[in-house]
Amino acid sequence: MTTAAEGAELTQTGPGTPMGCLMRLYWMPALKSSELERDGPPVRFMLLGEKLIAFRDTGGKVGVMDHRCPHRGASLFLGRNEEGGIRCLYHGWKFDTSGRCIDMPSVPAHQDFKHKVCARAYQAVERAGVVWVYMGAREAPPLPAFQILDAPDDEINVGMIQRDCNYLQAIEGEIDTAHFGYLHGGHADASRLDESEPFYFTVTNRAPEFHVADAPWGTQYAGFRSAGQGRTYWRFANFLLPFWTQAPNGEFDSHAHARGWVPIDDNNCMYVFLWWKRANSAMSLPQPAYKDGTPIGGTSRGNRLLPNTTGWMGRWRMADNAANDWGLDREAQRTNRIYSGIDGIHLQDQAITESMGSIVDHTFEHLGPSDQMITRTRRRLLRASRALREDGTLPPGIEDASLYHGARSGYFVSDDQRAWQEVYKHRLDAALHPSAVPARAAE
Repeated sequence: MTTAAEGAELTQTGPGTPMGCLMRLYWMPALKSSELERDGPPVRFMLLGEKLIAFRDTGGKVGVMDHRCPHRGASLFLGRNEEGGIRCLYHGWKFDTSGRCIDMPSVPAHQDFKHKVCARAYQAVERAGVVWVYMGAREAPPLPAFQILDAPDDEINVGMIQRDCNYLQAIEGEIDTAHFGYLHGGHADASRLDESEPFYFTVTNRAPEFHVADAPWGTQYAGFRSAGQGRTYWRFANFLLPFWTQAPNGEFDSHAHARGWVPIDDNNCMYVFLWWKRANSAMSLPQPAYKDGTPIGGTSRGNRLLPNTTGWMGRWRMADNAANDWGLDREAQRTNRIYSGIDGIHLQDQAITESMGSIVDHTFEHLGPSDQMITRTRRRLLRASRALREDGTLPPGIEDASLYHGARSGYFVSDDQRAWQEVYKHRLDAALHPSAVPARAAE
């Protein structure tokens, strides 16, 4: 059982906390590049409990900094983004993307001290249509070498959705494959499914067995079920430090992707999804259907989002949320048209994890055999944060970002009788990698 003290250590990510210190060593995806325009309005957002602004200057460079002007604390969100910097409305002090004060017009020239003033700013880079932010004090590491980042930017899709709960329980929803046969497919009729339909094996046997182990990047599991005739249906997935997952929601051979659960603060996180446009995954395959072509209820594609606002929590919010019970349809639930009564796999996950409260009480839990990946991942995070705090040991991925390149997730059926990690390696070696596919010609 996870104790109350361990739960607090795992879930608290603000400045000075063990987990917050660990996460500041990594690059974090923060915004879509499309949210910022040259000399356009700054954007409010939060990372690890800090209130920040981002803006794009006249030359196209992105600046990320504390929203407070270092003069008197007025919010730079209200400022004027003009001519290479953000200008505070209060006294006109102006700051470039590095936080350096470049103009102090309200101070007489002979008393000017702008060279001594800097706003608290963080490094920012753009890759794959995402603004990545580094908040650490040491030299920034490379970006994580996910296989998806081997693809050209124009072959990478990016999605963001805010989730109103702690990052950890969002991650734990992702790495729990045992729920699939109930939450997502409890109503699916296995007798009407073709074996080629990805739902088939998860609903013919709703109690998978597991292999779980530490991995260079974090942790890994293999959920497995008999597929008959000496075959096994595998679902491989990963947790990658500090807050990334790779879910088995696509065909392993092409499913290059990464899913971040970035702490906004201790009570909210931002889901950031990077996926390869050429992959056969849940984002590109047809909606699950029966042999006769009838769609399986509750599996509709897409997520309805509210328009973004300028508030701290105003970006990429689901239209169905706690305020309307996540669109729960009791009649669909009662008739078993949709087991959960909620239409959409992502929305079903969102509802469950948000329904636990913003930070789940870990002492209330009674974990079972299907929760092995959750308990191992918690231990992996605790060990990493304690090693950093106690003897300065850097967590995985900081000194060697290439270790992420060995991680992939997905499902497949195989008659390979070797040990599970050998099955994984053999399949990985044969898989399609973005770096091995010629780039598409410009249209």
